[in-house]
Amino acid sequence: MPAYPPVTPDWSYERAHWRRGFFRVAGVDEAGRGAWAGPLTVAAVILPNNLGDLPFRDSKQLRPAEREELAAEVRRVALAYAVEHAAPEEIDRLNVLGATHAAAMRAIARLDPRPQALVTDYLKLPTDLPYSAPARADALSYSVAAASLLAKTERDARMLELDAEYPGYGFAAHKGYGTSQHRRALAELGVSSVHRRTFGPIARLLEPRLLEE
Repeated sequence: MPAYPPVTPDWSYERAHWRRGFFRVAGVDEAGRGAWAGPLTVAAVILPNNLGDLPFRDSKQLRPAEREELAAEVRRVALAYAVEHAAPEEIDRLNVLGATHAAAMRAIARLDPRPQALVTDYLKLPTDLPYSAPARADALSYSVAAASLLAKTERDARMLELDAEYPGYGFAAHKGYGTSQHRRALAELGVSSVHRRTFGPIARLLEPRLLEE
């Protein structure tokens, strides 16, 4: 992937909606799309439009302790927020993009007050709400950065739970992504019930068993 220079989020995308009279703008972002195991997690956040500069950043740019601290601040200041998980079964059934759409729409539907517009991280949703979907929105928009913080921290918390439920896979360390540690655990332990069975590396491990059946 190309190396992008550091970018500081601002309110530019939100202001574009505010100028049209849409003042409740929800930022939407996901975590875990590329992981081999565990849920895909989507968060939606509506921030007040009078906050000024904020410390929120793309969660990928932060250390875990910083993410946790800022996620708590998002919950404190937000007008509304919601987090939804798409389980591995849903991902396998709908594919990863379909599951992302489904979880995002569930999160948006739970927001109270309701959003009037959206900013997403390059995610084009099946909605009648006006929305912006710029690439790298989690690094450009405060609302999307806030959503990225909630999605990442809530998914990481779930992966810690799965680490205790499925010992040996190393979920606490790699969060379900395709690291060498994860590959070694799969070779030793096999595929668990929280792995995404349609993802190429997992599907290939299952092929011999399926042929036997």
